[in-house]
Formats: sequence, C-alpha cells, structure tokens
Amino acid sequence: MVLHRQGWFLLAWAVESLGSPPQPRAPEQLFCWQLSSARTLKETRAFPIISVTFWVQSLQLHHELHAAHLLSSTDLKEGRAHRRSWQQKLNCQIQQTTLQLLVSIFRDVKNHLNYEHRVFNSEEFLKTRAPGDHQFYKQVLDTYMFHSFLKARLNRRMDAFAQMDLDTQSEEDRINGMLLSPRRPTVEKRASRKSSHLHVTHRRMVVSMPNLQDIAMPELAPRNSSLRLTDTAGCRGSSAVLNVTPKSPYTFKIPEIHFPLESKCVQAYHAHFVSMLSEAMCFLAPDNSLLLARYLYLRGLVYLMQGQLLNALLDFQNLYKTDIRIFPTDLVKRTVESMSAPEWEGAEQAPELMRLISEILDKPHEASKLDDHVKKFKLPKKHMQLGDFMKRVQESGIVKDASIIHRLFEALTVGQEKQIDPETFKDFYNCWKETEAEAQEVSLPWLVMEHLDKNECVCKLSSSVKTNLGVGKIAMTQKRLFLLTEGRPGYLEISTFRNIEEVRRTTTTFLLRRIPTLKIRVASKKEVFEANLKTECDLWHLMVKEMWAGKKLADDHKDPHYVQQALTNVLLMDAVVGTLQSPGAIYAASKLSYFDKMSNEMPMTLPETTLETLKHKINPSAGEAFPQAVDVLLYTPGHLDPAEKVEDAHPKLWCALSEGKVTVFNASSWTIHQHSFKVGTAKVNCMVMADQNQVWVGSEDSVIYIINVHSMSCNKQLTAHCSSVTDLIVQDGQEAPSNVYSCSMDGMVLVWNVSTLQVTSRFQLPRGGLTSIRLHGGRLWCCTGNSIMVMKMNGSLHQELKIEENFKDTSTSFLAFQLLPEEEQLWAACAGRSEVYIWSLKDLAQPPQRVPLEDCSEINCMIRVKKQVWVGSRGLGQGTPKGKIYVIDAERKTVEKELVAHMDTVRTLCSAEDRYVLSGSGREEGKVAIWKGE
Repeated sequence: MVLHRQGWFLLAWAVESLGSPPQPRAPEQLFCWQLSSARTLKETRAFPIISVTFWVQSLQLHHELHAAHLLSSTDLKEGRAHRRSWQQKLNCQIQQTTLQLLVSIFRDVKNHLNYEHRVFNSEEFLKTRAPGDHQFYKQVLDTYMFHSFLKARLNRRMDAFAQMDLDTQSEEDRINGMLLSPRRPTVEKRASRKSSHLHVTHRRMVVSMPNLQDIAMPELAPRNSSLRLTDTAGCRGSSAVLNVTPKSPYTFKIPEIHFPLESKCVQAYHAHFVSMLSEAMCFLAPDNSLLLARYLYLRGLVYLMQGQLLNALLDFQNLYKTDIRIFPTDLVKRTVESMSAPEWEGAEQAPELMRLISEILDKPHEASKLDDHVKKFKLPKKHMQLGDFMKRVQESGIVKDASIIHRLFEALTVGQEKQIDPETFKDFYNCWKETEAEAQEVSLPWLVMEHLDKNECVCKLSSSVKTNLGVGKIAMTQKRLFLLTEGRPGYLEISTFRNIEEVRRTTTTFLLRRIPTLKIRVASKKEVFEANLKTECDLWHLMVKEMWAGKKLADDHKDPHYVQQALTNVLLMDAVVGTLQSPGAIYAASKLSYFDKMSNEMPMTLPETTLETLKHKINPSAGEAFPQAVDVLLYTPGHLDPAEKVEDAHPKLWCALSEGKVTVFNASSWTIHQHSFKVGTAKVNCMVMADQNQVWVGSEDSVIYIINVHSMSCNKQLTAHCSSVTDLIVQDGQEAPSNVYSCSMDGMVLVWNVSTLQVTSRFQLPRGGLTSIRLHGGRLWCCTGNSIMVMKMNGSLHQELKIEENFKDTSTSFLAFQLLPEEEQLWAACAGRSEVYIWSLKDLAQPPQRVPLEDCSEINCMIRVKKQVWVGSRGLGQGTPKGKIYVIDAERKTVEKELVAHMDTVRTLCSAEDRYVLSGSGREEGKVAIWKGE
C-alpha cells in the first residue's frame, strides 16, 4: 500500500504512542480506531463522519468476495490486471481516509505558529487537547518527524497535508483566517458544539483522542449477506473525498543487463537507456509535465554516467519548467564544478543553461543559508526595549500589527522607563490567555444564539450588573451590545454599534454612594440604556467608544477591517487593565483607544461621489506586521472544472504583494481563499491567466512563475528572460489561449506555447526599457521609456511614436498606455505629467489631445473599462496627498469622476468582467478597493 510520506510519518506517531488497535474479528473493526477518532474530532469539522461509516460498510477488503459476482476469467493477465485495479482502489481509499484523520488531529497546529519568527507555541497547542491525550502529544511533539512537519508548515509547503487541509476548510474557517482578533468561538461553532453529544466538558474547547482500551464498537448496519456489491449511492454526496479514482501507474521498464561488464557494453547499454527514455518522452501528452519531469531526471542521471555533463545539465535545467520540486541542487553543483574547458565553451552557447550555472556558482550555500529552524515559544527572562517586545508579542500569537504593538508598549510603560520587565510581560500574557479561555467557556442558550449572526463571537462579558432593562451581564460582540439576563437566561438587545448615538460616563446616587454608570443613547430608542457598572465603568466606556468609532469608520469607508482592528484594541485594553491593576490602568489603556481619538481629532468622511462608487474594501496584508504594497491585481472568472470542487469554482482575485507574496481571495464573498504564498523573493510586475489551470507571474528577478490554480502550488518556472519580466499578455477574447507573450526590461519579447512551455518565437527590440506590450491588428505595440514601437510578428519595426517628437521637455518618458480599437485611439501617460495624451491610430504623427487631471501629482497605471478609462494616481484629496482615481469618458474625453478612498498611491488597477474595477494601493495602506463600474 502506497501512502503519502507525511501521512506515514504522522500515522507512525499515533501507532508508536497509543499502540495498535485491538485485533479485529471482522473487516469493519479494522477501521474502528479511525472511526472513533474521527467522531471525537467532530468539532474540527474536517472529517466527514457519516461518509466514513458508509465507506466502512461498503469497503471490499477481500478480493475474492469483491470478484465473486463477476464471471471467472480464463486469461491470467486479465485476472492480474483486475486484482491490481482492486488493490489500487483499496489503497487509494485507505490513503485518503488516513490522511483525513491526520489532518483532523493536527490541523490546529497552524493556529499556534508564527511564520515571521518561525515559532511554535507548543504549550498553547497542548491546552487545546484533552488532558488524557497530553502524553501522546508530548511524545509526538518531541520527535524528529514532527519537527520536519513544522518546518513544512512554516515554509508554507503545499504538500498532501496542506492540500487536504485547504480542501476540507469550511467557509467559517476561511473567514476567521482574516480576523486579527484572537481565537473566539463564533455562534456557528457554539451551535455545532451544543448539538454534538460528544462535546467534552473542559475548561477549554479541546479535541480528544479515543481511549483505545475502551472503544465502543459503532453500531453498523447489518452486512449484506449477498455477494453482490453494496449500493453506496446514498453516501456519495458526503464522500466526495473518499470516492477518488486512483491514478493509473506509469511503468517504464529499465533495460535488462545481460552482457559482460565491459566498457563498450556498458556504453551501449547507457545509449540504449537514453534512447528508450527519449522515445517514452515523445509519446507523452503536452500537459503531463509531472511524468516528463521524472523522465528528464532519470535521463539526466544516465547522461552523467555517460560523462555527457552538458546534456545532463540541460535535462536538469528543464526541471524548472516541469517540476522544480525534484531539482537536484547538490548534484548540479558538483556537476558544474567538474566541467572541463570545452564543456564550458559549449555551455556558453545556451543562455538559459548559463543562467542556471551562474546561480549555482553565485549562491553555492543558498540551500544551507535557508532559514529552516523552528523555535518553541518561551516567556522572556530579560527586560525588553520596543524592538524585542514587538518580537515577543508577535511570537506569542497575540497580535502581529507593528503599529498596534507600539501602542501596547506605550500603554504598558506609562509613567516609567521605556522598557518592559519579564514579570509584566508574563502577567500580560497570562491575563490575555485567561481572557481567551473565559471566552471559550461562555455558555449561550439557544434563545440567545438565535438573535446573533453566525459569525459573531462574544468577546467581552461584564460581571452581573443592574441596568434599566433588568439585572444581567453585558455582552459585547464585534457587532452589538446585548444583555444576558439572569435568572431565566434571556436576550435583550442594547444596541448595534451602528445605531449608537452617544456614550457617556456618569454617576448615580444610591444610599449616599455615588455609583459610576454607563449611559448609551440609541438612534431607534427613546429610552437611554443605563448600567451601574461600578469599577468596570471606565473600562467599558473606553471599549464601547472604540468599537463605536471603529464601526462608524468601517461603514464610512466600506472597510470591515476597521472593526477587527477596533476589536483587537478593545481586547488589549482589557488585558492591560487586568495586568496593571493600578489607579493609572485606565489611562494606560486609553493609549490603545486609536479610532476614538482619530474620530475626535480628524473626522474622516469620503466624498459623495466616492461613496456612491465604492462597494467594498479588503486588506490582503491582514496578519502581516506592516502593510504591504499591492503591486499587481488579477481577476480570474470562476470555472466548473472537473479538477476543482464546486464550492471552489468561484471567481478569484489574485493580489501580488511585496517580496513575491501572493494572496488569493474568493471574489464572490471577498474572503481569503489562500493565504500568502511565495513566488520568489523579488517584486511581482505582472500576472496573467494563461488557461483555466494556471496563472503566470512575471517577477523582477527575470523568472516567470507558474501557479496551479487547483493546488495553489508553484512548481514550474520559466527562465528564458535575462532581465526583469515587465509584462505578460494573451490574445484578447480567447478563453483558452495557446500562446502567452512576455517581455523584459532589456527589450526581449518571447512567445510561449502554453501546453509545452516552449518558446515558439522571439525578437529583440532595438533598445531596452520595455515596460508593457499590447496586441492589436496583428501587431505588437511595445512601450519603452522613449517611444511606443509597433512591431511586426517577425520582429521588424512597423511604426514608432517617439517622445521627443511630441514634447519639448525630453526628460519625460512614457509610463503606461492603452489602446481603444473601436475609437482608433492610443491613450498614454508620461512621467512627471498630470495629463493623459490621446493619439489617433490613423495618424500617430498628429499632435495628441490632452485631458488634464486636476490636483494630480503622478500617474501610475491606466486601464480601459467599457467606454471609460480609469487612471490610478497620487494627488490631493481633501487637501492632503492621497491615492486618487480619475474616471475619464472615452468619447467626450472629460473627467467624469474623481475617486478618493486610498491613503497611499494607487499602484495597480484591474477589471472584473467590466462590472467592477479593483484598485490596489502602496505600502502606507496596502488595501484593495472594489468599485462599481458603469
């Protein structure tokens, strides 16, 4: 039986630590341990319990019984083929089930990792496990295999475990992955816990392993006494993962050795071996790159045995295009070092090979320098300045945003030297974790949960207080305040944060005592809510005002990220007050009141035109220490592809951030589909959807990275360019383009076959500085700094628009251009100019028309959407420099709208089926705005 390597490792831990399951009496009992484990793990929602039960019932463990209803075959080969097919199917089912179980047990590990500092908080992970299972997990966590598992997770490796985790992730988990606040159970999760009769009553929400000594055998339906196959149609809908058709194995028969081990015979054997491999490669389908990579690897090894180092290196170099995961770095390095002078001369004739060799020689220790360590989280033992404190807080998993941590540092050091001692940090950390645990313990009746949204979570609960609505506890979610009444538990809504009009702290007199009181005026109610919060009043006053300001800002800017930031501030206020427990604790906590101060000091409202056009904002930098510049945006429509789950066949938004990070959003719900993964370490310049299965990414490091849209993995690279890849395009109107055009800064243009990944055509422009290309009228339009060149497909110059012929100031250069074929116009923007220039395609020699852009300081990007041209820039908005978008009517050539919603320069624009326009901003903000197209 062939299982994934990672699956074997994890399964070995379980067997080693817990022992094997009891000896089965029937085939179903063989999987009772898995089934029982899965049921106790039901809260993870990663394991389809019902489908496993049906699968165990219908599993055909004995080939003879499986084939009893079939006619006996008199052909020995046919019988062996049938048995092999049965074995492969059985192995595939066992493999998938085991992998699902392992994902269910260990998927929560990622919630306790810090990727920036490569830290695993093992203690917090153990606290989420049932006490009886701690011995098992402690043994697992100390193994080398688990350490390798952590490395793979921290490196964001898209292996079988990660792929299964992604495939079985619920929409709720995807949404929670965007939240900055700490783990708090949502109403949906609480409801699923209540409905589960297997819920473990424990101080924390824990996941339990089965007691192997006391497993209650599941009551399965009576086995069908007939030898006919059991009908499993009823469970097919819930067993999509298990009903996987096993992939047919590929067999390559190595030539037999039946000759004396003499030099000539061995050479002839190697030559025959190479010939057989080359012949097998010729019969492969163009899209079977994985198998081609294995053939190339094997042929490269045989070439090495023959002493043909150049041929071997060329085969290894082709692994970049097929499957870079199996690239033998150390072997290639040793081969390069052993090359002779004639072989070096031959290598210099192959530019791609020379690039590979230079990388190997220039970075000989790159693999060893790769930061591959894993640390366990430990509380600090020394005093901390701001930098060390920021690192420790990020490692703890409390919060990652550097600006928030800076305000937290100021809060914890009010009135003292600007450093934090270990005891203060320990008290703060424990207070935070205790509050997190208390939130897990909150028990909400069904009556209360019916009034809340499924993604709401109770983040703060007051002590029992007297209010004008009765006696109870005030509960705060990210959306509202409500009273959890005592006696007969009930729900009384105080207000949503959107409807609050005023929050005041007053006092009321009772028996000659003045009791602090919180008053909240609500828009839809005449009666003011009043609560005698006593010692908690000042803290609740701060928290409610911060959430109110955050919600108002989120509504005004159509950016829900502000609510999550406000919630994080509120929870940190609570932890600071619990840590300091001094008269100045409230003043210290007020240092974290960011949005309330912002709304008082500088009321932020967007212009009416912007509000009408803006639909939503998202933050691809969520979870990062600092905002990341959005360098490129790509929208890809949804496709019902057989290789993709129906729920994942939605449109996607690809956001390229700084240093080669790519984050993918579900463009129908604007939730994260895939957290950031790396395509190199350099800036991304361009992206294009080459076909329904792959997205091509052009990078500053001169590499084109190919992403598989189903597995979200990047295992292929194209390295034919020698300088920065600046643009990638496909022929407009083709759903399945056969060619992709790429260009680089040195003026090289390449035409790629999408299926074979081979260069079918190339030409070099007479000058460099090539930044973008467009296809129109059978010509390739190329934008360089000094001109826009119209090139024939054979590489000859057809026409040229020179900058010096149109502008007296020759210091300017072309930045971007767009072609409008229906209007026969060329639109262009120039460096240092606040105008858009329009040439007629009929006669480029005529002077251009000009469209001035008021208060514009620089233009960065430009796209065409229907009969409009959208220009992304930086300019003055409400008197301050901001990102600005100008919407120009292409027919009248006038500015229709000026849109101001970004705090930093608009760096990129893209269109979503001409219905929406998406804009990305610079690193001061790092957000994406979704605009309504006309």
